[in-house]
Amino acid sequence: MTETHATIPAGAPVFPPGRYGRRRAPGRRRTVLVVLVAVAMAAVLSLVAVRQYQLYGDPNYDAEVITYTGITDTQIVVDFRVTVPAGGSALCVLRARDQAGAEVAREEVTVTAGPDERHLTSRHRLTTTGRPFIGEVLRCRAPD
Repeated sequence: MTETHATIPAGAPVFPPGRYGRRRAPGRRRTVLVVLVAVAMAAVLSLVAVRQYQLYGDPNYDAEVITYTGITDTQIVVDFRVTVPAGGSALCVLRARDQAGAEVAREEVTVTAGPDERHLTSRHRLTTTGRPFIGEVLRCRAPD
């Protein structure tokens, strides 16, 4: 049976017979490919999320800046509090930035708790390459 205008649904394009080759039926090939790509993307994003949590999201190691003082052209003193597991220690990354936001100092500091301590207060002097404006604790994590 050949196609006529009576057998073609309204709105469908009409092609001359034999001119463009045979028409393919819609297959599952694209659907399978889309599903495989979606599963691969979900796996990659899950790995990235786990890695970021390991680096920045451990609730056992929490830090906050209490104050920063002693600001001169070459130094800043940062007082900070760290929460660690009882009797544990933490490796904290401190930095100082200037008025424009550029980093002028970065240093890793290890703080250790006593047997029953969980909250530590520490003071550290950062030597800077320019006049600092702010002192920060970027993160604290378990020492390697």
